[in-house]
Amino acid sequence: MSLSALLAAAPSPEPGSSLDEAAKQAGDAAGWVEENWSTWLNTGLRIILIAAIAIVLRIAIRRALTKLIERMNRSAQAVEGTALGGLLVNAERRRQRSEAIGSVLRSVASFLILGTAALMILGAFQINLAPLLASAGVAGVALGFGARNLVTDFLSGVFMILEDQYGVGDTVDAGVASGEVIEVGLRVTKLRGDNGEIWYVRNGEVKRIGNLSQGWSTAGVDVTVRPTEDLDRVRTVITGAAAAMAKEDPWNERLWGPVEVLGLDAVLLDSMTVRLSAKTMPGKALGVERELRWRIKRAFDEAGIRIVGGVPAQADEPSKADPAASVAAPSAYASTTSPQSLATAPINPPNISK
Repeated sequence: MSLSALLAAAPSPEPGSSLDEAAKQAGDAAGWVEENWSTWLNTGLRIILIAAIAIVLRIAIRRALTKLIERMNRSAQAVEGTALGGLLVNAERRRQRSEAIGSVLRSVASFLILGTAALMILGAFQINLAPLLASAGVAGVALGFGARNLVTDFLSGVFMILEDQYGVGDTVDAGVASGEVIEVGLRVTKLRGDNGEIWYVRNGEVKRIGNLSQGWSTAGVDVTVRPTEDLDRVRTVITGAAAAMAKEDPWNERLWGPVEVLGLDAVLLDSMTVRLSAKTMPGKALGVERELRWRIKRAFDEAGIRIVGGVPAQADEPSKADPAASVAAPSAYASTTSPQSLATAPINPPNISK
């Protein structure tokens, strides 16, 4: 049977049936839209309202935190040029600490606001949030176990900044490294060592830390003189040199108390040691010790008091020859009756002429 015969035998569709079907489908669609448009409008308005409130709240909180940080920085800069500001306030330290705290607070606020808004928007779509929250909890636990070192460093850095354990410009001993703090971060702290090297110390690895720049420091100086010197005179000269030093700049600010002569620290046959102590500005003890030694040495030279120590070798005097150097050691072979000499004596050959 040919294709033309099949087409001729097939029943032809009625023109009105297809139009009626299309009209019915269009009517059903219009009715469905008419029934659900209010739900869609309500859901859309809720989503827009949630997003708008979240964005406005996030911007307002971030601006408030930024203004708070700027006010903290301005209060630090206001006293930076004064003597009290030089002693108690480090502008760079305060700036970095405030910026770090502000960054943490802004990040936490953004995470809470946007996370809550996202959950509310998903709830507006009638999505069941229980499986999503359970999966997020499991993923958070797995991430916490896998990146526990990173979490430990971050939390240690946050508490370190909040408690102001140390800051930029402080000299610290962190156990694993020591030096001057040049940068404080939430995960890593940078220290510059005595030889110029830079140490990167993870905040989670710091078990104990000693801050040498908080409170006050102690300068200690030992002066060794001859045992025949008059102790009262030595005390008077040291006290006069220290009093003159305390009246001059910049030592009048670095010395936070009078230089005390603690007394004799050691008494030997050829020397005696006098110990001095003074309370100084944090981190300035080494400079005070050097200047104090300088002034005491000059005052002792003017007073005729001699500072002694180890006796140096006299390189300009010729060394005396040892008289026993040319004398040979005694030998056992010098005596002809000694066993050594008898053992080395030649053996006489036997007489074979008989």
